[in-house]
Amino acid sequence: MDARVQDDIAQLLSVPEVPKEGRGRLIWSAIRLFYRYGINAVGVDRVIAEAGVSKTTFYKHFESKDELVVRALEERDAWEMRVWKEAATRLAGDSPREKLLGLVDVLEILFESEDFRGCQFINAAAEFPNPNDPVHCAAASHKLANWRWVRELAEQAGVAEPDSFADGYTLLFEGTLVLRQVHDRDDAARAARPIFYAFIDGHIPAG
Repeated sequence: MDARVQDDIAQLLSVPEVPKEGRGRLIWSAIRLFYRYGINAVGVDRVIAEAGVSKTTFYKHFESKDELVVRALEERDAWEMRVWKEAATRLAGDSPREKLLGLVDVLEILFESEDFRGCQFINAAAEFPNPNDPVHCAAASHKLANWRWVRELAEQAGVAEPDSFADGYTLLFEGTLVLRQVHDRDDAARAARPIFYAFIDGHIPAG
């Protein structure tokens, strides 16, 4: 595996360099703490202490913890999507078919990390199950962006029904995440690999 790819993938389990300004430090600390311990288990005071700022600074930028949670999820969504796309490109070049296959390699590396705590967005949606809750909506927005990206790759590869393909691929992808997290299977990606390959080969034959 390309060392640069591994470096990029590692960012999925941590966060970018600590910002210097207060708002950024609060978001950075929230992302790290929420991912490691869960959103409901982490209070505002803990985030403030971790960020090394005052309560005044917190309330200058955020009206509530809920607002911080949404901003943290949006920030994680932005850089996580970027890192996944860059890693897929480095693994597979410009081939949409190979990118779809390469994402399984990305999962495998993630699953072997001791810092893996599941999918932040699945976790958030589970903690805030009301579909109208802003936190749930932020998590769902990330998942929809993933689905759209898969659909775009399928369309680029000439799949006749890209919506259906994106549905099937997403079912496999999310199911693999659950197998790893819920069943503690660090071999989940390896177990799912033949199914991914058969699914992709059935829709996008190797050139």
